Amino acid sequence: MGRVDGKIAMVTGGAMGIGKATCLLLAREGAAVAVTDIDTEAGEAVAREINENGGKAIFCQQDVASEQDWQRAIGCVVSGLGGLDILVNNAGIVIVGTVESATLKEWQKTQAVNLDSVFLGTQQAIAVMKESGGGSIVNLSSIEGIIGEPNTAAYNASKGGVRIFTKSAAIHCAEQGYGIRVNSVHPGYIQTPLVENAVCSLGKDADAFVQQVIARHPVGHLGEADDIAYGILYLASDESKFVTGSELVIDGGYTAR
Repeated sequence: MGRVDGKIAMVTGGAMGIGKATCLLLAREGAAVAVTDIDTEAGEAVAREINENGGKAIFCQQDVASEQDWQRAIGCVVSGLGGLDILVNNAGIVIVGTVESATLKEWQKTQAVNLDSVFLGTQQAIAVMKESGGGSIVNLSSIEGIIGEPNTAAYNASKGGVRIFTKSAAIHCAEQGYGIRVNSVHPGYIQTPLVENAVCSLGKDADAFVQQVIARHPVGHLGEADDIAYGILYLASDESKFVTGSELVIDGGYTAR
């Protein structure tokens, strides 16, 4: 028996990085998985990989910043797989910029993708889960939702919002007796396309920044996507039935100093 055997999961931003690793791991552990992403080709490839390896998966194209797309995607999952037990709000972006250099447009885009989407997804998932006996919602925040980084002002704000919103939603669901748990995961620097693209945007300062970041991790190296996927699996499974409103930090010791 897998750790999430028989459960139905939806993972946003499932086409690459942490999202892809989570989709593959949940499928290996017995869940039927709905992969959602704005990138149709890459998302379909992940779903196809799961099905070719004996799992069950579908792909639903989704812009997580759109309320209409959330309604459509949730409908796609429920009709295609028969329900929803696990939602992983993973999709996100990073736009490098300090409080002085970031533009309002960059700020608003970051909040829309990283924070508004988590509100919309959590709200939509609760509507389904409370009618079917409960479920688990896992929201991807970041260590940047706990500590500050001067070059990612908008990202810091969005991930800090995810952290506190998660606690509010968790308390609400518990007090209403819905049987829905809501938790956040806070990765450190992980070797994913998202991080790589953000680093590349630094230009000539990129290599020095990477070395500084590695030095800040007591374990001496960056994390891998599977490191985060296993934490998500725990929160998605019944092993964490007494865990809600919590924040799981997976950062190689970055924030322990």
